[in-house]
Amino acid sequence: MAHDTEVLVLGGGSTGCGIARDLAMRGLEVTLVERGNLTHGTTGRMHGLLHSGGRYAVSDQASARECIEENRILREIAGHCVELTGGLFVQGPDDPEDYFREKLEGCRDCGIPARVLSGREAREVEPYLAGDVTRAIQVPDGAVDPFRLCVANAVDAEAHGARIETHAEVIDLLREGDDVYGVTVRHDSGPGKRVHRAPGSTEDITADYVVNATGAWAGQIGQMADLEVAVRPSKGVMTIMNVRQVDTVVNRCRPKGDADIIVPHETTAILGTTDEEVEDPDDYPEEGWEVDMMIDTLSELVPILREARTIRSFWGVRPLYEPPGTGTADPTDITRDFFLLDHAERDGVSGMSSIVGGKFTTYRAMAEEIADHVCAELGVRASCTTAEEALPGSENLEALEDAMDDFGLRSPIARRSKQRLGSRAPDVLGTDEPNPVLCACEGVTRAEIRDAIAQSGSDLNAVRIRTRASMGNCQGGFCCHAVAHELHPEYDEPTVRSALDELFQERWKGERHALWGEQLSQAMLNYALHATTMNRDADPASADESVDYGAFDGGEGSRTPAGGGR
Repeated sequence: MAHDTEVLVLGGGSTGCGIARDLAMRGLEVTLVERGNLTHGTTGRMHGLLHSGGRYAVSDQASARECIEENRILREIAGHCVELTGGLFVQGPDDPEDYFREKLEGCRDCGIPARVLSGREAREVEPYLAGDVTRAIQVPDGAVDPFRLCVANAVDAEAHGARIETHAEVIDLLREGDDVYGVTVRHDSGPGKRVHRAPGSTEDITADYVVNATGAWAGQIGQMADLEVAVRPSKGVMTIMNVRQVDTVVNRCRPKGDADIIVPHETTAILGTTDEEVEDPDDYPEEGWEVDMMIDTLSELVPILREARTIRSFWGVRPLYEPPGTGTADPTDITRDFFLLDHAERDGVSGMSSIVGGKFTTYRAMAEEIADHVCAELGVRASCTTAEEALPGSENLEALEDAMDDFGLRSPIARRSKQRLGSRAPDVLGTDEPNPVLCACEGVTRAEIRDAIAQSGSDLNAVRIRTRASMGNCQGGFCCHAVAHELHPEYDEPTVRSALDELFQERWKGERHALWGEQLSQAMLNYALHATTMNRDADPASADESVDYGAFDGGEGSRTPAGGGR
């Protein structure tokens, strides 16, 4: 029978969007479904590291080689998403000498450029490193914006004919006998968002082939068709500081452990991480002591972190996969490699494969491998070109400087916008209309907000991941209302009100773990602005649209302002 689409991709993270782009570029009809926004899962909850492979050069050299190869490719095809920070593996007085030597040899064995710096040379690169740092290994780590990269893949997939459907949760797999032929999704988005069906409605989407690219949720999807996908979700905490305390990725040069990396990211620094196996990727404890540990431990490397302001924390869940028979007890010992599970070959169930494991840095290679497999299954002869063709925003970046001059876009704000928009900057910023800054912390202008609204509709969290509006020091306290105002008059008041509250709630979710010192004062100010000036904590016109400021009113999820004693 005729199906709705040739290939149905489940999951709107980096791998899913990469698969959709790859297959659409090969000429296949593709539909992607994601239960939230793009990057809703693991991709939107990572520390932003573009791996050189150095972190795996001792423990997992196959993954290390994949990382350095994809690192070089992403610098070329996604230049507007990548910052070439470089990285340091730093040795302190208590870090083992033999591991430092193994790390250096491992990097060289894997083809990762690496050179040794003395402690003095390392502090010349990063002046705030602790004085007892003895030496470091310099590698080509980088920082990457996962939101920007994921959206760029989705935009390019759509440009090649793909349908990208967000806020569409898979609630069942359609299986007849030994064949999977589609899914049932429930549309959960509100009015004004870019959807094809009414909120709350369900839809069957049939396909010639289904790709399960849902990461840590791949096991739950598999269960819907009585298929076992042995993903072992592992949670990790990341803590965001108020400024960039370092401009280089700083790694602790010691065997596996918690709190061993600092990643400069845009205007902030992200501290990470932990590695603890959990049963349910949607339901696990978020503990205040984990945030404290990040700061206390990494302050040994960069002492000024003790005095810095923490603006938010978040937890992500890694989609670790343990091949049957491995029996690894410790999740930190599980390979970071990726695996393609052909359910026809493995389980006798045709029409579906799962892609599991892996890392953000290797998303493109993962997408290429499963796209090759899908094409072989469908009898399509088409090769992958994603390693050569730049993503939207990264085309002809070398010519961007001249274009910025032509449009007179040389202000510091325009430079920030150019970093985000890449080669699209002249088209978006070259407007004759007033273009004030709406988000002062991140330097986001009205033109960028309107461009993002044109892509994503009234969903202000989708606007946020496209622009970084509300992601700076004030966490939206001074810009959320201005961003929401740009929805008017295209959207009615209830839609704007709901969109504003959703953005407030998303910001508050990460702030509530960091309520001490100056951040507590900032949060109280935001509360006063939102809850009193705009009456967003108890709107008598619509009780359903109030924001849950749990930590202030003693509600569920509240924490003491001391934040675990800090």
